[in-house]
Amino acid sequence: MAGKRHRGWRTFLTNKYLKDKEKKFVEYDPEYPVKYAIFITEEEWVAFVAQRRDENFKKVSATNRERASNPTYAYKKGRLGYARLEEKILDETKSDATSLPPHVLWKEARVGKDGTVRDDVQHIYDECETLSQSISTAEDQENRSVLSRALNVPEYPGRVRGKGHGCTPTSLYKNPRRRNPSNQEVMETLQALQAQVLQLQKDNERYRCMEKCSSQLKETSEKASINCQNKFPEGISSCQLYLSSPTYRLVGKGKVHNTSGDLLHHRPLPDEHLKVSVDVVLDKDALLPIPDIVSETTFLRDAIGSFVAWPLDLIFIDDETPTKPASKYKGILRHNESVASQKEVFAQGSQQLSQKIGSRQKNKRDLPVTSLPKKGAFVPRYQISLETLVDSSDMATAGAIRLLDMEEDIFGYSCTETIEKEDLEHIFRHQELGVGVIHTYIRFLYDNFMRGNDQLSNRFRFVSSSLVNKALICREPDSCREYLVKRFMASSTNNLYLWPYNSGCHWLLLAIDPLKEVVYFLNSIDGEWTNYPDMKQLVDTSIKVFRSQRQARVPRTKSSNITWIKVQCPLQRNGIDCGYFVMRFMREIINMNQIEIPITYFDEYKCVHYTRLQLEQIKEELCQYFIEKRLII
Repeated sequence: MAGKRHRGWRTFLTNKYLKDKEKKFVEYDPEYPVKYAIFITEEEWVAFVAQRRDENFKKVSATNRERASNPTYAYKKGRLGYARLEEKILDETKSDATSLPPHVLWKEARVGKDGTVRDDVQHIYDECETLSQSISTAEDQENRSVLSRALNVPEYPGRVRGKGHGCTPTSLYKNPRRRNPSNQEVMETLQALQAQVLQLQKDNERYRCMEKCSSQLKETSEKASINCQNKFPEGISSCQLYLSSPTYRLVGKGKVHNTSGDLLHHRPLPDEHLKVSVDVVLDKDALLPIPDIVSETTFLRDAIGSFVAWPLDLIFIDDETPTKPASKYKGILRHNESVASQKEVFAQGSQQLSQKIGSRQKNKRDLPVTSLPKKGAFVPRYQISLETLVDSSDMATAGAIRLLDMEEDIFGYSCTETIEKEDLEHIFRHQELGVGVIHTYIRFLYDNFMRGNDQLSNRFRFVSSSLVNKALICREPDSCREYLVKRFMASSTNNLYLWPYNSGCHWLLLAIDPLKEVVYFLNSIDGEWTNYPDMKQLVDTSIKVFRSQRQARVPRTKSSNITWIKVQCPLQRNGIDCGYFVMRFMREIINMNQIEIPITYFDEYKCVHYTRLQLEQIKEELCQYFIEKRLII
């Protein structure tokens, strides 16, 4: 209050001594107000006059005066004030409450004498009601109130928006003041940290000595080992299992047991083989490299949980990057996972592909046969092949399209996806992707991972980006909500719904578990879900409606607690890669076959940024799928 009085007095001095009757600054030097000498000295008066005549001050003053004369949400209670208005409302309603929520008081302060409420004021109030259900009281008081969030304005310290003068966060929320630590406490903390650093240094030195001794022992033990291989770490390590026939592909995951003298079912291992335990099968039709005679097992899917012999050159440790061997056309180019783009030997694959389409494409060019890449190099062979097909087909002309049928199991309804020439050009030139490309990749994931695999198809489902996106959420929110609820109701067990969301200029991925009411937020630009309020409100509302329709009983204290988890996923380094990141996120989530996504992302795929090679692999999968589905021919 004293500050307000002081500002008013300074304004009074300006209007009386520095301005004329027309409220314009006078050009002559005003006389020193002797009658106020007790409050202001002559030196302070000179500084005050100079500050008020400063052009920057005049500009700021004019801006503030204009904004105050035409506020966006005008206060309509005259001199009543927030405090007396709140007291009046509580008396009229005979409420036992001691105070009103800020947004309720803010709305009542903007109701005119006729009792009507402007639409924009009602909209802010409704948004506050929605936010208040998803934001806890602790988050409200520590960050910004729901009113500040709805108005999208900052919350200034020392005040609470919508509560009037004299109300502070401390007085409203009854928060204890945080006491600064004393010098003694600081010194005790510093000494504890120094002791921890000293202990870490000792542990590090001891670890180095142990590592040196173990390396010397390893050199000695390797000479006497029977089947312990130098290219693999000793002991048990997570690995990925490949097959080279009929195509080179990832078929499963497990653990390799690289120990000296290890036996398989009491028998020595074959030469150039190691003992592996099978944990996950990615190709249900994959055959074992060596059938298990003891258990009469032929298929890899029947060996889950048991031990089998696997060729050395088809085993890769999880953090290893396999490359194509120079002498054999067996290796692949990959990083942490196989992709369909490296499944086949390129020279053979492209020749066979040329023969297949040659009968259909008379007087047209054959697909180019590119020489095998050098070790560590990467050649986008399917992209090159697809570009050749496009150039030799009617897709080279403007306006040409292709149609891709989307089965009901994919999005919950049957539809047809349109692929235009521009969509293919975006892939070839590595440009921003449209919904047609994203949906085509979803069809690829369904065909290659989920079709025929009841475990994956019952665990993962997709949400159509054509039916739920930013434009439709703003224009037709009811239809978007109905589609999401209907999609959620299709599940009887825990499902993870993968939804590529387009905010208008950016792709991000939502992985929703409606039964557990958990939403995983994967954003490749490190943004928060609060930056997309329309999307968040739609998801929260849809989950609540789903909860109501399945008649789930939720404690009253947790009725509004829908858990949002920001996953620390790899981040993009430019403004065009978001679509490729979303496609790779979906592939890795399905590949891991886990409903719960770790907050720090999967260890198998954890990295700060995806490399260009990792994104090119996704493009290769898309291009191969276009070719295999004969969408261009």
